Amino acid sequence: MADKVRRIAVSTGGGDCPGLNAVIRAVVKTATSVYGWEVLGIETGFDGLLGRGGARCRPLTTESVRGILPQGGTILGTSNRGNPFAMPGEGGTLIDRSREVVERLRELEVDAVVTIGGDGSMRIAAQLMELGVGLVGVPKTIDNDLEATDVTFGYDSALHVATEAIDRLHTTAESHHRVMLVEVMGRHAGWIALEAGMAGGADVILIPEIPFGVEHIAMALVQRARAGRKFSIVVVSEGALPVGGSPTYRTWPGSAPGGAPRLGGICDRLAAEIAHLSGAETRATVLGHLQRGGSPSPFDRVLGTRFGTAAVHLIARGGLGRMVALQGTAVVDVPIAEAISRPKLVDPEGELVQSARSVGINFGSA
Repeated sequence: MADKVRRIAVSTGGGDCPGLNAVIRAVVKTATSVYGWEVLGIETGFDGLLGRGGARCRPLTTESVRGILPQGGTILGTSNRGNPFAMPGEGGTLIDRSREVVERLRELEVDAVVTIGGDGSMRIAAQLMELGVGLVGVPKTIDNDLEATDVTFGYDSALHVATEAIDRLHTTAESHHRVMLVEVMGRHAGWIALEAGMAGGADVILIPEIPFGVEHIAMALVQRARAGRKFSIVVVSEGALPVGGSPTYRTWPGSAPGGAPRLGGICDRLAAEIAHLSGAETRATVLGHLQRGGSPSPFDRVLGTRFGTAAVHLIARGGLGRMVALQGTAVVDVPIAEAISRPKLVDPEGELVQSARSVGINFGSA
């Protein structure tokens, strides 16, 4: 198929994360130097194809991607609300503008699109393929929750940020004899909380896959205090939920009326409940978007580069409708439909959780 391709496009959708620029750089350098193709960068995800004044795209060359490898974020911008099948309309209605995306790509004479994103972006890609758009996917999410790939780029960098934060909280917790709670990202999957908590020596880890009882948490912390442990660290995934309950949501400033609820507040709520039940002095820290920011780790720079080059080679082989993935030590490709068929969640009975329990980490359950 390589001889039939003249121009490809690349877009970044969903939340930003370290490593996006490494993928963009690899796509551009491989497409131009190996195959002689032109590359267009679509700005702000698929939103960039729906502007009133035409598509917001720009040519990408080896010169325009020079120096971006260590940069966080994405030079193309991104959006986690840019679903062309459900765009905001008047009066809070949602409009299907997907046909406009198809038409814009046709006008731009784009032969294939490299779409970089998480499960939401991959679902949009699967729908666009049904309309005849040629796409290949590159998995990106700091939550590391795509089943088809062992790891997504961006996760390692977020894990480093969360672990360093926990390390830093140890010293202030010990100095003041406090229980320190730190909230990390993880809507449905608790990978960041679990691995950062293990790496940072947390005493309690709360993840969405293991509902907690606040009484169990308080009891574990009281037992630590009685044993002479003068401080404790509790790592909380933002999507953690109590037994028989639901995740914690809050209304954020600037939220659109009728918009989707947003997770937030679990750490503050737990800090108050733990203080009440245990008598301990507690403090809550929410890392939030700090986990998405900053320079990518060496692992994410290398993985992003490998994914970007693999995506271009996949187009050249005619592998449209597929997503690159890391399985073991090899970069492979899988159907996008398979990649989004189920999320990759922490196994509550798996080896990783069992290892954590073996070293005394409590999960807020009996």
